[in-house]
Amino acid sequence: MAQNVGATDGRVRIGLGAIAGIVSLAVLAGVLPLPPLASPVLGLGAVILLGTAVTGFCPLYSVLGMDTCPVETR
Repeated sequence: MAQNVGATDGRVRIGLGAIAGIVSLAVLAGVLPLPPLASPVLGLGAVILLGTAVTGFCPLYSVLGMDTCPVETR
C-alpha cells in the first residue's frame, strides 16, 4: 500500500474525524438533539477519517486514482 494521503489532507482528516467523534459522543449522551442513528454513523466516519489519516492510505483514493501525497513512496 503506497501512501496516497498527503500531510495537509491528513491534518484535515484528523480535524474532521475529531469533530465527528465528539459530535457522535454528544448525540450518544443526549446532549445534541439528533436522531439516534447519527451517533454510530458519525462514529464510523470518525474512525475511517482518523484511520486513513494515521496510515496515510485511503482505499477510495486508490479506486478513483487520486493522490494528495507529493512524495513517491515505495
